[in-house]
Amino acid sequence: MNKLKGNEIIRTYLDFFKSKGHTEIESASLIPRDDPTVLWINAGVTPLKKYFDGTIIPQNRRLTSCQKCIRTGDIESVGKTARHHTFFQMLGNFSIGDYFKEEALTWAMELLTSPKYFGIPVEKLYVTVYPNDTEAYKLWVKLGMPKEHIIKLRGNYWEIGEGPSGPDSEIFYDRGPKYDPDNVGIKLLKQEIENDRYIEIWNNVFSQYNAKEGVPREKYEELPSKNIDTGMGVERMACILQGTETNYETDLFMPIMHGIEEIAHIPYLGQMEYKVIADHIRTLTFALSDGASFENYGRGYVLRRLLRRAARMGRKLNIARTFMADLIDIVVDNYREVYPDLEHNRPMIKKLITKEEELFQKTLLQGEKRLDEIFTTSKEKVISGLDAFKLYDTYGYPIELTEEVASEKGFKIDYEGFERFMEIQKEQARRSRKTVNSMNVQNELLLNYKEPSEFIGYDTLGSKTYIQEIIKNGKFVNKCNTECYIFVKDNPFYAESGGQAADKGYLKNNSCKLEVLDVIKCPNKQHLIKVRVLDGTIIKGESILTHVDLPSREATARNHSATHILQKTLQEVLGDSVHQAGSRVDDKSFRFDFTYRGRLSDEILVDIEKKVNAKIKKNTKTKIEYMPISEAKKTGAMALFEDKYEDIVRVVTIGSSIELCGGTHVSNTQDIGPFAILKIENKGSDTYRIEGTTGNNIERELREVIKPYTTEIAKLLAKSKDLIKQAKKEKVECYFDFNIDYQLLDSYSDVVYYKDALERLKISVKKLEKEVNDEIANKSLSNTDAFMKILEQINGMNVIVATTKNYEISVLKQLVDNLANSLDNAFILLANLGKNSVNIICKTNIDKKEIHCGNIVKDICTKCSGNGGGNQFFAQGGGSDASNVDKYLKEVKKMLKNS
Repeated sequence: MNKLKGNEIIRTYLDFFKSKGHTEIESASLIPRDDPTVLWINAGVTPLKKYFDGTIIPQNRRLTSCQKCIRTGDIESVGKTARHHTFFQMLGNFSIGDYFKEEALTWAMELLTSPKYFGIPVEKLYVTVYPNDTEAYKLWVKLGMPKEHIIKLRGNYWEIGEGPSGPDSEIFYDRGPKYDPDNVGIKLLKQEIENDRYIEIWNNVFSQYNAKEGVPREKYEELPSKNIDTGMGVERMACILQGTETNYETDLFMPIMHGIEEIAHIPYLGQMEYKVIADHIRTLTFALSDGASFENYGRGYVLRRLLRRAARMGRKLNIARTFMADLIDIVVDNYREVYPDLEHNRPMIKKLITKEEELFQKTLLQGEKRLDEIFTTSKEKVISGLDAFKLYDTYGYPIELTEEVASEKGFKIDYEGFERFMEIQKEQARRSRKTVNSMNVQNELLLNYKEPSEFIGYDTLGSKTYIQEIIKNGKFVNKCNTECYIFVKDNPFYAESGGQAADKGYLKNNSCKLEVLDVIKCPNKQHLIKVRVLDGTIIKGESILTHVDLPSREATARNHSATHILQKTLQEVLGDSVHQAGSRVDDKSFRFDFTYRGRLSDEILVDIEKKVNAKIKKNTKTKIEYMPISEAKKTGAMALFEDKYEDIVRVVTIGSSIELCGGTHVSNTQDIGPFAILKIENKGSDTYRIEGTTGNNIERELREVIKPYTTEIAKLLAKSKDLIKQAKKEKVECYFDFNIDYQLLDSYSDVVYYKDALERLKISVKKLEKEVNDEIANKSLSNTDAFMKILEQINGMNVIVATTKNYEISVLKQLVDNLANSLDNAFILLANLGKNSVNIICKTNIDKKEIHCGNIVKDICTKCSGNGGGNQFFAQGGGSDASNVDKYLKEVKKMLKNS
């Protein structure tokens, strides 16, 4: 058996399958693109779904890769088992409708057992197969696998909802009786018992059936395109070939272990704390390098949790400082040969981890402070489930740390209560999780249709061609007079792809007139046109004239070219760390998503907009070239990281912007016309979305953007007029001066103007409202005649019980003091009505036990859905329900009469 290092295992695997005609593809980013079903790329096949479901047919149907993966379903198990990791590398070979079982298993046997490659003795290997898969069973026997080493298991079937599915065959390595202390033997495999003896090292999935809900597995239809999907974990294979106790003693982890030893000054002897730190620092390094960030939700929350768990393990090793960033260099140096991006992102990763660990240290202090409060106030010496959960959820204080500190103080934890709150949180997360099927059902009709249909839309917007096929209700038909799909021989209509919307337009001949509703790129690269029949009947084989809607195509081209210039400008202003994260372009506007770790102010956006317009005005010609992808990369051409490109690519150069792009563009930047940013949105995970437009669309689109601002401005101006009228009515003076200059609407600075105007107006109206209310109140303070007019004599007492409106509490209190101080035997109670509330102040200078201001106010406020209180001579309070205040005031007067 050949003792290979981790990187040598990867290279041996990939080179082997390249020798078998496979194309090596780079690992996709750990952050999924356009896939809401997963937080992370979690398997080698995940980035290749579009090939497996038939959406796209790759140039080479044989592919091989080493894919970075993250799985975080059971974080707490990491460090406790020999092979559980949050980050791992998955080797895979894939066949998209090319070879099948015979080749897959033959090559697997060759790679595993040949001395030229891994050199594993065949007697150390065991395989499992699906009971009904006699073909796989016979193939293993033919390849020399002993029959007693082939185990039939019902669980050997791969299926995730509707779509591609099929039997699989897992390959295991027998580590011998040393890892089988109870001498259970082959039963461990047959009964699928968790064990350390038989280690799964490779799985071959034979994707050959279309799974359908409600249909028995035996009746699944065969796929039109059978596929092979395999997966070999690099970490497990390293453990086998290097003969280590666990994955953590391989060369993939030991450099990290040595780094921790230097920090902790404790030798590594298999401690769980070492394993957790080593695993989590790998995950953090790769995830942050691929653009993830620390946040309070989604994948950012997962990273935060990993860092905090690792930091806590450091405390258990008596590391009393931040240390995680010190391990980054070791991870990068160990993996940069396979993943060169790590080297470029090294400083950024260190900075983010240092900042987050320092934040956690502060969080720990806050948690300790909260624990001290619990220790001081709790009489039962028990930390409740709710308190333990809040420490975990709010302060990031792990339950294990709470347990450790609690035991030192002689406290116990209500674990049942804690688990109950944790389960509630998990259930909420489960409910909010999207349930989208991971694979589409293959469309046999389109997969098998290979008649060429040439796209001529780069050079012409119309031509005479003929109708190749008509599709209605999933079947080819010879004629149709309703909405359907058609193929034409020469097609000028652009199909939606690369973020650019499909063309609009018409087709016409003597038999029919058709409107283009959509254009779809098919697996075999033809453009399928969805049409509405405006007149007549479509007849297969007839000649027809095509006509692309010119204004729509030109407007779309303007917006598309503008996004190229925008991306380059963003990189020039914000730095090379800016990368496109998606886009959408049509004839009305565009949206452009990009990654950036920083804050974007309105001033920066206005500056970017000006720079884009300056580039547009340079009248630069657009250059379009076709070249090998290797040559395109040398030019510095930008491309979407996860997109797979052909060997020959289309390179679009507009000034300093060079991009791989299949979309339509202007021939000269002067054709774009004016450019405007409409809005900016923070999408989270350090991703921003800019929406914008060009040309004649600007005024219309900007008017929609500022509409919420102008609507609110109009409401506030109307309110200011009402306040001024009220001031005049009450004969008090006030001052209000606010001017707004309505803009021409041609740039983002206009959006900024209205946004700022709204904020200024809010402040001005609030100030005016306070001024008017204060003046009215002050007038009331200086003139108590109005209240003296409602004074009542009750049982020899001078009583004023009344309602007021919109008084400040301080003014109301002063008014009550003034009235009470000016009268003997006085009882004053004022209920001040606000918009959705009531405030009550009561004062008396009468010394009678039955007249107690605190009790009276508390009673009223309780009835008004609030609270209040005080002493015998003064009280105040409030409530949220003022609907029956008049009734309660009458009850107070009645009480006074009976006192």
